[in-house]
Amino acid sequence: MPEQQDFPLPANLPVPVDDGAARHLRGMRVPNILLRSTSGRHVDLSDAGAVRAVAYCYPMTGVPGKALPEGWDLIPGARGCTPQTCGFRDRFGEFSTLKTKVFGLSTQATEYQTEMVQRLKVPFEVLSDAEYKFCDALRLPTFEVDGTRLLKRLTLILRDGKVEEVFYPVFPPNESAQQALEWLKKHLA
Repeated sequence: MPEQQDFPLPANLPVPVDDGAARHLRGMRVPNILLRSTSGRHVDLSDAGAVRAVAYCYPMTGVPGKALPEGWDLIPGARGCTPQTCGFRDRFGEFSTLKTKVFGLSTQATEYQTEMVQRLKVPFEVLSDAEYKFCDALRLPTFEVDGTRLLKRLTLILRDGKVEEVFYPVFPPNESAQQALEWLKKHLA
């Protein structure tokens, strides 16, 4: 059976509203916290080693054949982690041309993330904040499903150890990479 390459979003997903939970982030210093990466190393986003870095934060990716939490599609902003990741994957070369590193970030364990990175052929590192150290230090917006705390979807543009720009809420998620690219192109000119 061929591997699925297209991950369309269901129609009529509820649109997330800006609840103000990310207003404090622009200009904040990025905490010096090591996050485990799918490449087998630890990454400190306060010193990402690039002119700029984009960290797109997402709740969780599913695994083929495993059911998502009940009511997942009814939670505003929950659905779309795979299309969002594929968007960054497909535009990775454009980010590289702009000398911008790309990182995915969720609270899922690295082992879980590694399955997704391999299956989707993701060319960048995905970081795990399974201990919520980064989330808590930046007071990132989260929600709870089935007793598990997950990140709300947002995109951070990082520069010189600070949050330069924040996109929140992110919707539709499959347009997140394009939104970040457009902002970068405008601000690099």
